[in-house]
Amino acid sequence: MQGLIDKESRSTDKILKPDFNSKTGRELLAFYLQTKFKQILAFDKKYPMPIFREVHPDFINRFSKRLINNPDKRFLISITGESAAGKSTICREISKVIEQLSMPVTILSTDNYFNDISALIAKHGSFDRLRDSGYDVDAPTSFQLDVLKSDLQDLADGLDIKCPMYLPNGTGVSMPHAIDVKSSKIIIVEGTATMYEDVKDVFDIKIYVETDDEIRKKWFLDRAVEERNQDIQNALKHWDYITEAGQKYVKPYRKESDMIINGKADLKYFAQILEYIHTITNNFM
Repeated sequence: MQGLIDKESRSTDKILKPDFNSKTGRELLAFYLQTKFKQILAFDKKYPMPIFREVHPDFINRFSKRLINNPDKRFLISITGESAAGKSTICREISKVIEQLSMPVTILSTDNYFNDISALIAKHGSFDRLRDSGYDVDAPTSFQLDVLKSDLQDLADGLDIKCPMYLPNGTGVSMPHAIDVKSSKIIIVEGTATMYEDVKDVFDIKIYVETDDEIRKKWFLDRAVEERNQDIQNALKHWDYITEAGQKYVKPYRKESDMIINGKADLKYFAQILEYIHTITNNFM
């Protein structure tokens, strides 16, 4: 992939930058991006560990129509998948590349939209006891989906927002209007709630991160024990819960995704793909 980046950067065979304010200019850009994306997919198929497991056959055409017909709206991209599939790791890599390339991208987590369950936790004594009582943490009803959808629509229209902040300290507290979120040209939203009903249709591109269960379990337990100081028995109990929740709430939406990507992909290679996309979208005469 680095070879493609270098070749693109050195190439003297560049096209004149289209007038993106005209439909003709946007059609030219769409055709150009279609060609380049197909090139990325062809390269990826030959890579020892491809990042793209599946791409919806209609995705490129739909993306092109969106680019041509609705250019003023921000691009909203969802990244979902089961717990410990690699969503957050991929988003951290995106953040790093964004900073290096000064790309106009905002990243938002749907974990901020969990309901405030502080009263329930206080009643049961702890988050774990609340979970063991049958409270379904990952159910759609456990999220402020109406607030999430409204915020996403505002971001898509170019409006900055103040999103909630859910405190990840076991208290279950959610603080409303706590985090400033800028409406950049590209907005990436990570989390299981991105694919729930009424929210999923807001997105222009839906990405599903998939990783084999054995690897997910190792990542989950390592994170629970080493980063969150959970004892192994409680971590295993929560693993059983999220496995069931993933089957119920996340996997059904896999078939609605535009692309399935490998959560165990080489992050350096993933970063090069992002750099190549940045290069081709800024490499005009």
